[in-house]
Amino acid sequence: MRPNPHQFIAFAYVVREGSFSAAAARLGVTQSTVTQHVAKLEQNVGAQLLIRSKDGVEVTATGQDFYDLADRMVALDTAIKERLRGYASMREGRIKVIANAPQPALEIIGRFAKRFPEVTVEFGLHDWTAATAMIRKRLADVGIITDPPKNDDWVMHKVQTTGYVAYCRPDNVLAGRGVVSITDLFDQPVILPEEGSLTRRVVNAKMRKLGLEIPRTVSMKTFPLMCEAVLQGIGVAIFLRRSSQIAQGLVELDLREFDETHSNWLVVTRDRSKLRLISEFRSTALSATF
Repeated sequence: MRPNPHQFIAFAYVVREGSFSAAAARLGVTQSTVTQHVAKLEQNVGAQLLIRSKDGVEVTATGQDFYDLADRMVALDTAIKERLRGYASMREGRIKVIANAPQPALEIIGRFAKRFPEVTVEFGLHDWTAATAMIRKRLADVGIITDPPKNDDWVMHKVQTTGYVAYCRPDNVLAGRGVVSITDLFDQPVILPEEGSLTRRVVNAKMRKLGLEIPRTVSMKTFPLMCEAVLQGIGVAIFLRRSSQIAQGLVELDLREFDETHSNWLVVTRDRSKLRLISEFRSTALSATF
């Protein structure tokens, strides 16, 4: 028996939402309906697509292959419905946005919410590796990603250019310097995001190039934690300029060796780029000044 579109759509939403119950809520059907659709799809495929656990679902290798197709079907189904409604008035809908830094993503979301207050925006902050993988695996609608890799299946728009700087407390011995060398930071702990972040990749590459090693580092999961650690006097943090407004109470120091520029890009998969919600979000992003 050939799988029907409802089975693919149900499967795609389970993967995107992370659970059968969340998928059912998004689709406006019962959880048992979603479960039956996915079970029939697995029966037709002849292989397990999802591994169920108390923490949600995990996609198998076969499931990932089918998810790429299923999500494209969801995008096409959405485009068809938008055409049939005549591109309705944007009074409903949901868009999932992910980023590897709070800014400028939150600024764009704020502008978008003012234009379309009835549209639900889900936002997730992830390290660079995870954020890039989520767009590649089609687990989010839009990504705001710093220096994303090239991908022929993506449409990308530059929204901001920035660079790496250090942040310290106003009473830190370096606060009045303005410009410092990376070695000037070595007398105190250097606060960095965890492995998997772009910052770690850039800093590690720079240290290898210079033949240096940072004596003491402190790893933090999020930008707010990094900023709080600086405020508590734990050390000096390195991250992208204008990554978070929380840093406004800190002193920004240019790093002499980190003179390269980096760009934040809006990234969407090509087949979703013309969907109304995503198109309007993109328009909001490109009309903003950062």
